[in-house]
Amino acid sequence: MKHEKVEKHVGLLALLMVLAVSIGGLTQIVPLFFQDTVNTPVEGMKPYTALQLEGRDVYIANGCVGCHSQMIRPFRAETERYGHYSVAGESVWDHPFLWGSKRTGPDLARIGGRYSDAWHRIHLINPRDVVPESKMPAYPFLAHKTVDASQTPKKMQALRSLGVPYSDADIAGASAAVQGKTELDALVAYLQGLGVQIKSKR
Repeated sequence: MKHEKVEKHVGLLALLMVLAVSIGGLTQIVPLFFQDTVNTPVEGMKPYTALQLEGRDVYIANGCVGCHSQMIRPFRAETERYGHYSVAGESVWDHPFLWGSKRTGPDLARIGGRYSDAWHRIHLINPRDVVPESKMPAYPFLAHKTVDASQTPKKMQALRSLGVPYSDADIAGASAAVQGKTELDALVAYLQGLGVQIKSKR
């Protein structure tokens, strides 16, 4: 009888569903905040350089995460193709994280150092010049758009407030580090830094 009352009372049913999902979510999520494997950077990891940080923003702005994941699952088919599976310590300083889930294009978690800067430039300007069957859009305009150097120190300051260990010197030199660089330069720098800490241990 009580069960029937709950099912027929939409508001009460919705409230109890939210309560159940909240409790289940909290019991799964909250413990993660206290695990060292989640909160400790992998050995040798460094924060993004000023240019890489700008490249990450270019990656986000152009929707790259919509077609590329940055999360290799711990299965043989994944590790054989992409390399060592992803670990939480690689994403400690990512705000927001860019794990993604869709793979219209390949996973990029270990793309750093796999190809030359020149290959990435050609690929981004016109993907079909290096991968004839590619469905990826071309991004030639990135080579003509200059990074806004005035915003880079502010981005680093904001990230430092979230726990990313940028020094005063890093922030002070940020504008000079990206001055005159294009969004293409920045995106290539970002891609070349992905996954190199774990890869170097393999």
